[in-house]
Amino acid sequence: MTGLTLAVPSKGRLEEQTRDWFAGRGLQITRPGGARSYLGAIEGHPEITVRFYPAAEIARELIRGTIDLGVTGLDLIHETSETGPQAVSTVAELGFGNADVVVAVPDSWIDVTHFHDLADVASDFRSRHGRWLRIATKYITVTRQHFARAGIAEYRTVESLGATEAAPASGVADIIVDITSTGSTLAANGLRILEDGVMLRSQACLFSSRAAEWPPERRSMLADLLGALGASPGV
Repeated sequence: MTGLTLAVPSKGRLEEQTRDWFAGRGLQITRPGGARSYLGAIEGHPEITVRFYPAAEIARELIRGTIDLGVTGLDLIHETSETGPQAVSTVAELGFGNADVVVAVPDSWIDVTHFHDLADVASDFRSRHGRWLRIATKYITVTRQHFARAGIAEYRTVESLGATEAAPASGVADIIVDITSTGSTLAANGLRILEDGVMLRSQACLFSSRAAEWPPERRSMLADLLGALGASPGV
Protein backbone atom coordinates (compact mmCIF):
# COMPACT_ATOMS: atom_id res chain seq x y z
CA MET A 1 0.00 0.00 0.00
CA THR A 2 1.64 3.22 -1.14
CA GLY A 3 -1.04 5.89 -0.82
CA LEU A 4 -3.17 7.08 2.07
CA THR A 5 -6.83 6.32 2.71
CA LEU A 6 -8.99 9.01 4.28
CA ALA A 7 -12.56 8.16 5.33
CA VAL A 8 -15.15 10.89 5.74
CA PRO A 9 -18.83 10.72 6.75
CA SER A 10 -20.96 9.63 3.81
CA LYS A 11 -23.99 11.87 4.24
CA GLY A 12 -25.78 14.63 6.06
CA ARG A 13 -24.49 17.55 8.04
CA LEU A 14 -21.32 15.75 9.09
CA GLU A 15 -20.29 15.22 5.48
CA GLU A 16 -20.92 18.88 4.64
CA GLN A 17 -19.03 20.15 7.67
CA THR A 18 -16.13 17.80 7.07
CA ARG A 19 -15.77 18.87 3.44
CA ASP A 20 -16.02 22.53 4.48
CA TRP A 21 -13.31 22.01 7.13
CA PHE A 22 -10.91 20.53 4.60
CA ALA A 23 -11.81 23.13 1.97
CA GLY A 24 -11.10 25.88 4.47
CA ARG A 25 -7.54 24.55 4.60
CA GLY A 26 -7.12 24.41 0.86
CA LEU A 27 -7.98 20.72 0.38
CA GLN A 28 -11.03 20.18 -1.81
CA ILE A 29 -12.70 16.78 -1.36
CA THR A 30 -14.50 15.64 -4.49
CA ARG A 31 -17.06 12.88 -5.02
CA PRO A 32 -17.06 12.29 -8.80
CA GLY A 33 -19.62 9.49 -8.69
CA GLY A 34 -22.18 11.57 -6.81
CA ALA A 35 -23.99 10.92 -3.54
CA ARG A 36 -24.26 7.17 -4.17
CA SER A 37 -20.53 6.73 -4.71
CA TYR A 38 -18.29 5.66 -1.86
CA LEU A 39 -15.10 6.76 -3.59
CA GLY A 40 -13.65 10.26 -3.72
CA ALA A 41 -10.40 12.19 -3.93
CA ILE A 42 -8.65 15.38 -2.86
CA GLU A 43 -7.81 17.72 -5.71
CA GLY A 44 -4.08 17.93 -6.25
CA HIS A 45 -3.33 14.95 -4.00
CA PRO A 46 -3.49 11.78 -6.11
CA GLU A 47 -1.75 9.85 -3.33
CA ILE A 48 -4.88 10.15 -1.15
CA THR A 49 -7.94 7.98 -1.68
CA VAL A 50 -11.11 9.29 -0.05
CA ARG A 51 -13.79 6.86 1.03
CA PHE A 52 -17.27 7.84 2.18
CA TYR A 53 -18.48 5.69 5.07
CA PRO A 54 -21.04 6.02 7.88
CA ALA A 55 -19.42 7.56 10.96
CA ALA A 56 -19.73 4.36 13.02
CA GLU A 57 -18.00 2.36 10.29
CA ILE A 58 -15.17 4.89 10.15
CA ALA A 59 -14.55 4.38 13.87
CA ARG A 60 -14.50 0.60 13.44
CA GLU A 61 -12.12 0.62 10.47
CA LEU A 62 -9.74 3.10 12.13
CA ILE A 63 -9.48 0.79 15.12
CA ARG A 64 -8.90 -2.20 12.83
CA GLY A 65 -6.29 -0.30 10.84
CA THR A 66 -7.93 -0.82 7.44
CA ILE A 67 -8.01 2.95 6.85
CA ASP A 68 -5.29 5.43 7.70
CA LEU A 69 -7.23 8.58 8.56
CA GLY A 70 -10.86 9.25 9.28
CA VAL A 71 -13.35 11.80 10.54
CA THR A 72 -15.76 10.49 13.14
CA GLY A 73 -17.06 11.26 16.62
CA LEU A 74 -14.95 10.69 19.71
CA ASP A 75 -17.97 8.97 21.26
CA LEU A 76 -17.93 6.34 18.49
CA ILE A 77 -14.24 5.63 19.04
CA HIS A 78 -14.94 4.98 22.73
CA GLU A 79 -18.10 2.96 22.06
CA THR A 80 -16.82 0.75 19.23
CA SER A 81 -14.13 -0.90 21.35
CA GLU A 82 -12.82 -0.73 24.89
CA THR A 83 -9.37 -0.27 23.36
CA GLY A 84 -10.58 2.23 20.75
CA PRO A 85 -8.92 5.31 22.26
CA GLN A 86 -5.56 3.51 22.34
CA ALA A 87 -5.90 2.38 18.70
CA VAL A 88 -6.07 5.92 17.26
CA SER A 89 -4.40 9.29 17.56
CA THR A 90 -6.38 12.52 17.56
CA VAL A 91 -4.90 14.58 14.76
CA ALA A 92 -7.32 17.51 15.04
CA GLU A 93 -10.51 18.44 16.86
CA LEU A 94 -12.80 19.81 14.17
CA GLY A 95 -15.09 22.00 16.25
CA PHE A 96 -18.42 20.54 15.12
CA GLY A 97 -20.57 17.57 16.03
CA ASN A 98 -20.31 18.57 19.67
CA ALA A 99 -22.32 16.48 22.12
CA ASP A 100 -21.97 14.88 25.54
CA VAL A 101 -22.63 11.30 26.61
CA VAL A 102 -24.57 11.72 29.85
CA VAL A 103 -26.44 9.88 32.58
CA ALA A 104 -29.98 11.20 33.06
CA VAL A 105 -32.54 10.25 35.70
CA PRO A 106 -36.23 11.13 36.08
CA ASP A 107 -36.95 14.55 37.59
CA SER A 108 -38.92 12.77 40.31
CA TRP A 109 -35.70 11.25 41.70
CA ILE A 110 -35.09 14.41 43.69
CA ASP A 111 -32.53 12.83 46.05
CA VAL A 112 -30.37 11.51 43.19
CA THR A 113 -28.10 14.33 42.05
CA HIS A 114 -24.67 12.69 41.77
CA PHE A 115 -23.13 9.35 40.85
CA HIS A 116 -22.67 8.37 44.49
CA ASP A 117 -26.43 8.79 44.97
CA LEU A 118 -27.04 6.58 41.96
CA ALA A 119 -24.69 3.95 43.42
CA ASP A 120 -26.83 3.87 46.58
CA VAL A 121 -30.02 3.51 44.52
CA ALA A 122 -28.55 0.72 42.41
CA SER A 123 -27.32 -1.25 45.43
CA ASP A 124 -30.75 -1.52 47.06
CA PHE A 125 -32.93 -1.42 43.92
CA ARG A 126 -33.26 -5.18 43.75
CA SER A 127 -34.37 -5.55 47.37
CA ARG A 128 -36.96 -2.82 46.91
CA HIS A 129 -38.25 -3.68 43.46
CA GLY A 130 -37.28 -7.30 42.91
CA ARG A 131 -35.07 -6.48 39.90
CA TRP A 132 -31.92 -4.64 39.00
CA LEU A 133 -31.79 -1.01 37.94
CA ARG A 134 -32.32 -0.81 34.18
CA ILE A 135 -30.34 1.59 31.99
CA ALA A 136 -31.49 2.26 28.42
CA THR A 137 -28.63 3.21 26.12
CA LYS A 138 -26.98 2.86 22.74
CA TYR A 139 -23.64 3.31 24.52
CA ILE A 140 -23.11 -0.10 26.09
CA THR A 141 -19.29 0.03 26.16
CA VAL A 142 -19.07 3.59 27.50
CA THR A 143 -21.70 2.80 30.15
CA ARG A 144 -19.95 -0.33 31.38
CA GLN A 145 -16.58 1.39 31.63
CA HIS A 146 -17.84 4.50 33.37
CA PHE A 147 -20.11 2.65 35.80
CA ALA A 148 -17.26 0.28 36.67
CA ARG A 149 -15.04 3.26 37.49
CA ALA A 150 -17.86 4.60 39.68
CA GLY A 151 -18.11 1.26 41.48
CA ILE A 152 -21.65 0.55 40.27
CA ALA A 153 -22.30 -3.06 39.28
CA GLU A 154 -25.92 -3.73 40.28
CA TYR A 155 -27.68 -2.82 37.04
CA ARG A 156 -28.46 -4.18 33.60
CA THR A 157 -28.39 -2.39 30.29
CA VAL A 158 -31.33 -2.30 27.90
CA GLU A 159 -30.09 -1.64 24.37
CA SER A 160 -31.99 1.27 22.91
CA LEU A 161 -32.98 0.99 19.28
CA GLY A 162 -35.16 4.09 19.14
CA ALA A 163 -35.70 7.25 21.17
CA THR A 164 -33.69 6.52 24.31
CA GLU A 165 -35.12 9.49 26.21
CA ALA A 166 -38.60 7.91 26.06
CA ALA A 167 -37.52 4.70 27.81
CA PRO A 168 -38.22 5.71 31.45
CA ALA A 169 -41.68 7.11 30.69
CA SER A 170 -42.62 3.95 28.77
CA GLY A 171 -41.39 1.67 31.55
CA VAL A 172 -38.65 0.10 29.43
CA ALA A 173 -35.89 1.42 31.71
CA ASP A 174 -35.39 3.44 34.88
CA ILE A 175 -32.63 5.80 33.74
CA ILE A 176 -30.73 6.43 30.51
CA VAL A 177 -27.28 7.03 29.12
CA ASP A 178 -27.54 9.04 25.93
CA ILE A 179 -25.87 11.73 23.86
CA THR A 180 -27.09 15.31 24.01
CA SER A 181 -26.09 18.70 22.68
CA THR A 182 -28.34 21.00 24.70
CA GLY A 183 -30.25 18.77 27.12
CA SER A 184 -33.56 20.19 25.91
CA THR A 185 -34.90 16.85 24.65
CA LEU A 186 -34.07 15.23 27.97
CA ALA A 187 -35.85 18.00 29.85
CA ALA A 188 -38.88 17.70 27.58
CA ASN A 189 -39.10 14.05 28.58
CA GLY A 190 -38.87 14.70 32.31
CA LEU A 191 -35.21 13.75 32.64
CA ARG A 192 -32.33 15.48 34.39
CA ILE A 193 -28.58 15.04 33.91
CA LEU A 194 -26.71 14.20 37.12
CA GLU A 195 -24.51 17.05 38.26
CA ASP A 196 -21.44 14.88 37.62
CA GLY A 197 -23.21 12.89 34.92
CA VAL A 198 -21.23 13.93 31.84
CA MET A 199 -19.37 10.72 30.98
CA LEU A 200 -17.73 11.88 27.76
CA ARG A 201 -17.50 15.18 25.91
CA SER A 202 -17.52 14.35 22.23
CA GLN A 203 -17.02 16.14 18.93
CA ALA A 204 -15.98 15.26 15.41
CA CYS A 205 -12.25 14.70 15.13
CA LEU A 206 -9.73 13.76 12.47
CA PHE A 207 -8.07 10.57 13.70
CA SER A 208 -5.12 8.59 12.43
CA SER A 209 -4.97 4.85 12.97
CA ARG A 210 -2.19 3.42 15.12
CA ALA A 211 -3.09 -0.05 13.78
CA ALA A 212 -2.42 0.88 10.14
CA GLU A 213 0.95 0.19 8.54
CA TRP A 214 3.25 3.22 8.60
CA PRO A 215 6.46 2.60 6.65
CA PRO A 216 8.67 5.68 6.09
CA GLU A 217 7.15 6.57 2.70
CA ARG A 218 3.63 6.64 4.06
CA ARG A 219 4.69 8.53 7.17
CA SER A 220 6.17 11.16 4.88
CA MET A 221 2.88 11.42 2.95
CA LEU A 222 1.01 11.75 6.22
CA ALA A 223 3.35 14.47 7.45
CA ASP A 224 2.87 16.40 4.19
CA LEU A 225 -0.92 16.14 4.39
CA LEU A 226 -1.13 17.10 8.01
CA GLY A 227 1.35 19.89 7.52
CA ALA A 228 -1.07 21.34 4.96
CA LEU A 229 -3.83 21.01 7.56
CA GLY A 230 -1.73 22.56 10.30
CA ALA A 231 -1.99 19.36 12.34
CA SER A 232 0.40 16.88 13.93
CA PRO A 233 0.97 13.31 12.66
CA GLY A 234 0.56 11.69 16.07
CA VAL A 235 1.33 8.08 14.98
